Amino acid sequence: MRTEKVSFRSSGGIGLAGVLDLPARTPRAYALFAHCFSCSSQSHAARRISEALALRGIGTLRFDFTGLGASGGKFADSHFAANIDDLKAAARYMSERRSSPALLIGHSLGGAAVIAAAGCIFGARAVVTIGAPFDPAHALRHFGPGLDEIERSGEAKVTIGGRSVVIGRDFIAASRGQDQLKRLADLKRALLVLHSPTDDVVGIDHARDIFDAARHPKSFIALDGADHFLADRSYADQVAGMITAWADRYIDRRDEPDADPQVEGTVKVRSTEGKFLQEITAGPHQFASDEPVGAGGVNAGPTPYDLLLASLGACTSMTLRLFAGREGIPLEGVSIGLSHDRIHHDDCAAGEGRMERITRRIAFHGTLSDEQRALLLKVADRCPVHRTLVRHVDMVTTEAVTSGAT
Repeated sequence: MRTEKVSFRSSGGIGLAGVLDLPARTPRAYALFAHCFSCSSQSHAARRISEALALRGIGTLRFDFTGLGASGGKFADSHFAANIDDLKAAARYMSERRSSPALLIGHSLGGAAVIAAAGCIFGARAVVTIGAPFDPAHALRHFGPGLDEIERSGEAKVTIGGRSVVIGRDFIAASRGQDQLKRLADLKRALLVLHSPTDDVVGIDHARDIFDAARHPKSFIALDGADHFLADRSYADQVAGMITAWADRYIDRRDEPDADPQVEGTVKVRSTEGKFLQEITAGPHQFASDEPVGAGGVNAGPTPYDLLLASLGACTSMTLRLFAGREGIPLEGVSIGLSHDRIHHDDCAAGEGRMERITRRIAFHGTLSDEQRALLLKVADRCPVHRTLVRHVDMVTTEAVTSGAT
């Protein structure tokens, strides 16, 4: 993954700043991320989700709204209507410099903003909200007693995100009267609503109102146990995985390089700009292989040996379940732990010869007799991948002819 700092101007000429998180290879699609109220593009949710999407092949622009982060302007001018205009400006920038964002993703008030802006962003095919309020005016609750003073005096100093800012009536007016109900009904884009049932900042009832107002196609996923700001890194990665899997059907990948159909039984591996990161295509499935951070990688996927062990474990489990079903053995499930290491061979000189060893620990679930367990252990060695690993394999390596070859 790599990042690029970007800058562009709002419709009012204010300089806006952001970060474009990019995969190591050509992105399969682009996304535009809108951060939460009074946050910035560097918030935990914005940064972690954007980076996780990039590792999954989706280039994502996260930028600071007017008056926030590294962008110019005053926070008082960063009202909801201005957020919508900023999103349109960001989408224009992406369209001119890269490609129109296929995905619009918004966290908290940013989710309400992407719903409002979606109809004006050409090329956007899907919208994702994360902990978003149905009514943008929900953000005004942060003003506390200052809201009454604004209504009475025209402006007041309020504390937002630990800093004091002066807010006027225009800010309040821009948050109220937003017809999100009509916008959702006319969205004409796929919608994914992500919300935690225990969100104590924006209640789960907002997710229900958003979902009910939208037309199909639409989906809802509960972020069980997550807090509103997704402070736990694992939730950000989980959200990115959900978005990627859900949005795959809405991403037009006809212009992607190497989008040729894969023949069953073949696998394509392609290097990236990352030191160890590899992109793997197996039939319709795409995933990555990498090395841990400590080994110089970015830990974007399992290591090659992890994949080898996973292949053996999956094949072993399939073989056992198939055999047990055919023989009437009451096997309810299988759990397999595998490890790989190198050991000294007993027949080699001490300190010189070494051999590979794979340890496979199998747990059988169900009411089984000792004889049945012993039989299943023998059957495990009959799985096709096991047989491939222990027999002599004729490995043939040739150079592929590419279009650039002479």
